[in-house]
Amino acid sequence: MRLAAGAFTHEGRIRDLNEDSHVIDERLLLFAIADGMGGHKGGEVASQTAIEALRAAVAGGRSINDAITMANSAVIERAHGRPELAGMGTTMTAAVVAGGRQLLIGHVGDSRAYLLHGGELRRLTQDHSLVEELVRDGRLTPEQAESHPRRSIITRALGVDAEVDVDLYTVEVTPGDRVILCSDGLTTMVRERDIERIARADPDAQRASEALVDAANEAGGEDNITVVLLDVVE
Repeated sequence: MRLAAGAFTHEGRIRDLNEDSHVIDERLLLFAIADGMGGHKGGEVASQTAIEALRAAVAGGRSINDAITMANSAVIERAHGRPELAGMGTTMTAAVVAGGRQLLIGHVGDSRAYLLHGGELRRLTQDHSLVEELVRDGRLTPEQAESHPRRSIITRALGVDAEVDVDLYTVEVTPGDRVILCSDGLTTMVRERDIERIARADPDAQRASEALVDAANEAGGEDNITVVLLDVVE
């Protein structure tokens, strides 16, 4: 299996600093995004630290689960004894080729992974957020969740606790499929039906990733926005 990747990131229209980080490593067949949080520059440090630790762990032969766990430890260690970084953390959604035509996705937080297959978009990951839990409990509808004032509160992140629970997903892909990794700066601004429409419109992964980020900015750009697109090719 070969993947053609494209990526684009932007601070958005409101924020002065981009606290998102991402990696495309075609040698390791590793692709990931991290959306940082906490304090002045703390989020930027958290997301960069997590991405660097993830990459090093995968390069050292670690599984994606172990690599994300090690990224969690790296964020905690980086903040230790530094009051200006206290409370920093980050989401992480990472994909690696697992062999054959399988991708393995590791996920913590409210960034997301989607699969565009046969022109239809399907969300692969579950948000670790307050409103997502309320939706799963039947206390909110998905439509209510889109505009809920507490939709940015996440319930699981790297850098918060010494132990982190990583969600793992194995995804079967075929040539023509497109996998989308994105921070919530996209999904809070652009509805899934519009993400699907934009992702279908351009066969070039780089241009499509830029178009998705542009759409989030046109809708208000209230947060940092990062998109990584992976096209499965013969």
